[in-house]
Amino acid sequence: MKIIAVVLLLAVAAIAAGAYKYGFIMNPSPTEPPKEKSVYDFTMKNIDGEPVKLDAFKGKTVMIVNVASKCGYTPQYEGLEKIYEKYKDKGFVILGFPANNFMGQEPGTEAEIKEFCSTKYNVTFPMFAKISVKGTDQHPLYTFLTNKQSNPGFDGDISWNFNKFLMDRNGKIVARFGSADTPESEKVTAAIEKALAAQ
Repeated sequence: MKIIAVVLLLAVAAIAAGAYKYGFIMNPSPTEPPKEKSVYDFTMKNIDGEPVKLDAFKGKTVMIVNVASKCGYTPQYEGLEKIYEKYKDKGFVILGFPANNFMGQEPGTEAEIKEFCSTKYNVTFPMFAKISVKGTDQHPLYTFLTNKQSNPGFDGDISWNFNKFLMDRNGKIVARFGSADTPESEKVTAAIEKALAAQ
C-alpha cells in the first residue's frame, strides 16, 4: 500500500508540474509592487536584441499585446496589422511581446518569430524579444501592467496569449481587452479612437 501511495503521490506531482509549466494552473505572480512609475520607465530589447526605451513612444496611443505564433488566436496578427496601418499616422502604435507562457505556443527564437510575423502576416509594428508575462519569472513590465498598485482597474493575471492593454498619449492605461476581443472589433477600435482624440 505504501508503494502505491508513493507512486500516486509522484504521479500527482508530475501532473501538477506539467500543468504549472503549460499554464493550466495560474502561476503565482510576483506580489511586490513595481518600482517603476510608468511604462515609460522601462527599456526593452526589440526582436533584434537592441535596447528600446519605451519613453520613445511618449505622445502616442500605445497597444501592448502578448503574442504567440502557435495559438488559436495567432490570426489576430492580421487584425493588429490592419489597425496599426489604419491609425499609425494619427499617433497609434502596437508593441508586440512574444511569450511562451501558455501551452508552449511560442517556442521559437526571436529570429524565427520575426520571420514568421513578417512572412505570414506582414507585421510592421514594433516587435520585441520574448519575455515571460506571468509567473515567478514574470518580466517587470508585465508585473507593472498586472499589479493592482501600479495599474488599478486594469490589473489581474494575463489569461492567455493576445491580451491587450491600451495606453493613452500620457502613458496611462485606459483600457484592457481579452484574447477573444479581436483587434478590428468595434469595442477595440472605439477605445483606440477615443484615446487618439483625447489630448
